[in-house]
Amino acid sequence: MPIVPQDIHRLFDTMVQTGASDLHITVGRAPCLRLKGRLRDIKHPPLTDEEARGLIYEIIPPAKAEEFERVGSADFAFAHQELARFRVAVFKQRGRHAMVCRLIPNKILTFDQLGLSEQVVELLDRPRGLLLVTGPTGSGKTTTLATMIDYINRNREHHIITIEDPIEYYHPHRSCLVNQREVGVDVPSFAEAIRRALREDPDVILVGEMRDLETIATAITAAETGHLVLGTLHTTGSARTVDRIIDQFPPDQQEMVRVQLSVSLVGVISQVLMPRADGTGMVAGFEVMVMTSGIENHIRKNETFKIPSAIQTGRNRGMWLLDDHLFELATKGTISKEQAMVKSQIPRAMRERLGMDEPGGE
Repeated sequence: MPIVPQDIHRLFDTMVQTGASDLHITVGRAPCLRLKGRLRDIKHPPLTDEEARGLIYEIIPPAKAEEFERVGSADFAFAHQELARFRVAVFKQRGRHAMVCRLIPNKILTFDQLGLSEQVVELLDRPRGLLLVTGPTGSGKTTTLATMIDYINRNREHHIITIEDPIEYYHPHRSCLVNQREVGVDVPSFAEAIRRALREDPDVILVGEMRDLETIATAITAAETGHLVLGTLHTTGSARTVDRIIDQFPPDQQEMVRVQLSVSLVGVISQVLMPRADGTGMVAGFEVMVMTSGIENHIRKNETFKIPSAIQTGRNRGMWLLDDHLFELATKGTISKEQAMVKSQIPRAMRERLGMDEPGGE
């Protein structure tokens, strides 16, 4: 039976019922769900380009449709009745239509459910500074940030401004006043939104993605001038995150940025997402760096390669390395040894720690 445009809602129903995290629509293949980290086809004939286009245009807003036709891709959020919200990416491939819809969980998780310690929660009590949540696409950064905003919203009396593309979790006003701005709808860019936010009496600013030099520089300035700034980067590991920020700047500005970052950065949380070994869902692996005088000196002196050892010796402050957490999860049987190795920062060392044979070995 060929798919008609209205079937996008049936596909969303299927996602909700099965607990799928993503829906993939592409020409020449049946609609595909990501279940527990693996792709599974739905029982449908392969899609034609006309059918894929119909599914997209059933839900794409007019302004995003214009952007899609003009530049070949667009991102937006979509609410499926009262059941779920989706982050949607539409794009062209080989001149044909394609779409990926990610399910945004309705329920905001607690820190215990995420697997983060009380020391991380304490970072949210800081009156100012830059707190980064990093990791590859699909690692759960948005979920972690939503938990952080929800904690502040319930426990402080602040003005929170979020800058997102698109808005994923809706945060009602609780103890805090929460204003959520969507890039492309409420404001033209992240950097512009941060600059405007500084005149809007914020206590906390969430920057959904620090994707370019201008946004990064503006976010650091906001953190320096007395605001708590939460942001994300597509990096894995604290040292690499610091290096990525500094490398965004021209060489003649990097020394100044090191000084700025050493003063403004309060912590880095790096995360990856993996299927549980028993197949019951997903689990996050974390690296947590809390700023200390030692790490501050490493950043200022361009010695970021020393950050991992500083994290390793800072367990009493709630810090741990990603590879140590992965090793712990694998040892407990929460994740497979193969997943621990694939997601680790130093795969060879992880292989040795877990007692795994070399590929092709006897």
